[in-house]
Amino acid sequence: MNARLPVFYGWIIVGIVFVTMAIGVNARTSFSLLFPPILEEFGWDRAIVAGIFSFGFFASALVSPFSGRMVDRRGPRLVIEIGVVILVAGLCLATLAREVWQLYATLGLLVGVGGNLLGYSVQSVILPAWFARKRGLAIGIAFSGVGIGSIVLLPWLQAVIARDGWRFACLALALIIAIVLFPLNLLLRRRPQDLGLYPDGDAAPHETGRRATANNIVDIAWASTDWTLARAARTARFWWIALGYFSILYAWYAVQVHQTKYLTEIGVSPMQAAWALGLVSLVGIPGQIVFGHVSDRIGREWCWAIGCLGFVICFAALIALRAGASPVLLYTMVIAQGFLGYSMTSVFGPIVAEIFEGPHFGAIFGTLMVFAIGGGAVGPWVTGLLHDHTGNYDLAFWIALGFSALSAITIFIAAPRKVRLVAGRMPK
Repeated sequence: MNARLPVFYGWIIVGIVFVTMAIGVNARTSFSLLFPPILEEFGWDRAIVAGIFSFGFFASALVSPFSGRMVDRRGPRLVIEIGVVILVAGLCLATLAREVWQLYATLGLLVGVGGNLLGYSVQSVILPAWFARKRGLAIGIAFSGVGIGSIVLLPWLQAVIARDGWRFACLALALIIAIVLFPLNLLLRRRPQDLGLYPDGDAAPHETGRRATANNIVDIAWASTDWTLARAARTARFWWIALGYFSILYAWYAVQVHQTKYLTEIGVSPMQAAWALGLVSLVGIPGQIVFGHVSDRIGREWCWAIGCLGFVICFAALIALRAGASPVLLYTMVIAQGFLGYSMTSVFGPIVAEIFEGPHFGAIFGTLMVFAIGGGAVGPWVTGLLHDHTGNYDLAFWIALGFSALSAITIFIAAPRKVRLVAGRMPK
């Protein structure tokens, strides 16, 4: 197949992931826009409605280890196509909901699980197999699709919600997912070796490649270990990563779910708040690409720390915005959250791959994503609960800021640089 193509098939995989993330991830992100009209229609407590999103995250966390193991054994196509079907079903069935448990089952369970099967968790298992030297750049480009999807889909979805209601918006989004993502992902392939290729497009191993691989390894004993999930779980590194991933997704989804409602409460118009949510992902596009490439030069830990700093600044700006809806603070929040914060998606997979690389990587990464997704589930729920008890978001945002800082520390302790060097750090 590759002989007839002008480019390495890995870049086609990047393109498929780009489009899948643009639509699929934003289907789950769109809950932030569905949140206000659902609150208005049913009059439930904010924590109960935010809990729909959190419940979906908990459910998807339970699926994550199995999805990673399934990618290892059966390849990515089956997993992602199942995700497309479940996601479409969740959005369609949500339009029939009249009771809270029905929204937990549809927008929570089905959308959460479906989004997980075609989102960051699974794609972070697929992409590292296709690239070694340009791993961070390739993943940064692929995941930047989320930004394009946000700036196109989210304002459109807000307009549909305003004109036709949130139920019709769910149906329209489900139709797009079915028409675009199901046929597109039939083109996925598991790894370059299936096409007679090697990572980064190398046609065959060569002496320079062997030397580069040898120079890449810092801890030979660690790198030569056959890392199964059981062995990995007995190491401190595994648990430091678990804590780091839990902490940052707590912060990430605490702001993502509550941002639109918070901004409208402090005087920002609903359309401006929707555009702010979209702009966060838009400015995340250059951030993911730039810092993905930079991580191939300076190391994964530093780029992770930059992402954590972005969320620290984001929450500080949100807290300061309560004193008045300043455009400067609003754009500071958007740039910090998007350009800096979202850049860490390009190193989610590489951090784990460079420590626990091997045939069981999918199972290990999938299990670590249980902790990450757990953080994403707890964050919105606790944030809503704290708001209901205190009457504002101040305490909730300070807690999320602290989790952001903690996450940076944990990844430095896990230290992928002490197992494998990135390309830019290898001896000349």
